[in-house]
Amino acid sequence: MAIRRPRLWAGLALTGVWLAVALVVGVVGFSNDSRTVVIGAHTTTVSPTFDGYATLDFGPVLPRFRVASEQPLDIGVYIDVGDTQATNLNDVIRRDALIASSPDGEIRELRDALLDMAFDHAIRGAAVGFLAALAVAGLWRAIGRSRRAELAEAARRQLHERPRRPMMATGVIAALVGLAVAAAFIPGSDSPEPAEGPATWVSLPSLFPDESLDPQLNRIEVLTGGASRGGVELIDSAVSTYNDSLVFYRELKEKAAQIGDQLRDPAEGEQIALLIADRHDNIGMDSVARAVADAGQASLVIDAGDDTSTGGSWETFSVNSLADAFDGFPIVAVGGNHDYGGAIVEAYQDQGFTVLAGEPETVEGITFLGDSDVRASGLVAGRTTFDETVQQQASRLSDVACAADDANEDISTVVVHSPTAGEKAAASGCVDLVLSGHLHRQLGPTTTYSIDGRPTTSYTNGTTGGAAYAFALGSALRRPAEVTLITYRDGRPIGLQPVSFSTDGEIRVGRWQYIAAGLGDQAPDGGGLGSERPLGPGQQAGSGDDRVEPRQQ
Repeated sequence: MAIRRPRLWAGLALTGVWLAVALVVGVVGFSNDSRTVVIGAHTTTVSPTFDGYATLDFGPVLPRFRVASEQPLDIGVYIDVGDTQATNLNDVIRRDALIASSPDGEIRELRDALLDMAFDHAIRGAAVGFLAALAVAGLWRAIGRSRRAELAEAARRQLHERPRRPMMATGVIAALVGLAVAAAFIPGSDSPEPAEGPATWVSLPSLFPDESLDPQLNRIEVLTGGASRGGVELIDSAVSTYNDSLVFYRELKEKAAQIGDQLRDPAEGEQIALLIADRHDNIGMDSVARAVADAGQASLVIDAGDDTSTGGSWETFSVNSLADAFDGFPIVAVGGNHDYGGAIVEAYQDQGFTVLAGEPETVEGITFLGDSDVRASGLVAGRTTFDETVQQQASRLSDVACAADDANEDISTVVVHSPTAGEKAAASGCVDLVLSGHLHRQLGPTTTYSIDGRPTTSYTNGTTGGAAYAFALGSALRRPAEVTLITYRDGRPIGLQPVSFSTDGEIRVGRWQYIAAGLGDQAPDGGGLGSERPLGPGQQAGSGDDRVEPRQQ
């Protein structure tokens, strides 16, 4: 025991050195770090704090906002809101308010950035602590036993204290080495510091006593005083926009959650996919679409593109929101002509979506084929000439589908943005179902019967975002919106059911319809609400909603 005790003390001391240095380097490094993150429509600099608040600094024109973070150890975040592609201040404020009314996707981005910083500095602190412990152990051995005894004796005589354990010297050396190593590795601070001045934090409702605000706004505080007062006046309309958006989409979500008794229940062995298209940045509809998915027992999302208006990198907030709303759902996606440019497809991939790119992909037992739109809308800056036309894309996809069919690797569903891109696949008899968007109105389902192949049903979903032309972000729907539930059995589609939303917040559930694709002439039993026999050649049916013909996109 006498031999092992010094080793035990030595091990504990070195562990203490490692832990102390790791904490110092990790915590100080974390608190002085910052990351650039696209939040909403802005490029922002995100920095950790320990004040217990999430604080947004919009610069000298607008006041700062903060809300309690309610995180352990009072961890907060300072968000220096930077550039945006919008040039009109009122447009910026209004757009930010609409994005803030559905913030879950952006909150997740902030959380991920903080966790990434914390992980990086935890690893860094552990590595520096290990080096510090090695340095202490090496220094201890280099001094030697006799010299350590001499130093200890000299220290006792000088301090006139009773003898202490030799291992106390190890603690002193550990502290000195740890501080030296930490000082060498701690980075300088580039984090923005809040400006000082005669200003106070007040609750948002106290600034707008005449507004009937949603209870969620009661937690927000605004920095007022000095130059901030003029900025408070600028955000008055934004508060109203935020409040209206929050109320409209929350009530629509609550209604959508109650339509389950109008939806066909899937039979054993069937699975449901939710089809969305043309969201055009309207993240307010994401929670509504999720409520329909839950009510219809969907387990998969099919996204036919145009999640944004211009395809700009700042619009990744739309993809973030979709990913957050359908957390845990596999999402199969293609980009639309308004998503052109690479940033949005890359955002799909970053969020774990299955992005179709001209080759078969099997997800949840369903084999898909598709590709992002080869064209750019007039709102997308950049190229005006392209490597492939939409007609050439249609031929290419049809050839891939028929090659798979010849190899007995049947493709169930083709997903494209424009209906034109799926026309040849629909006529080939090599696939079961062709899904698209782009037109902002429901088209089909229409069944095509080829001579040698199987029947193929084509269906175009209306705009899920309620977009008028390419714009949908607003405090309410700009035009009727739509999602569609698609029923699959053994990987093949057997029916669909559209759900539409009017601009005044009413929901209309269409009848569930058999589709001939994959079934031949045999429809399964137990069709459910509004079921019918498979559609004949050239027949199409809608949900019964009144729709206004939009301009084609």
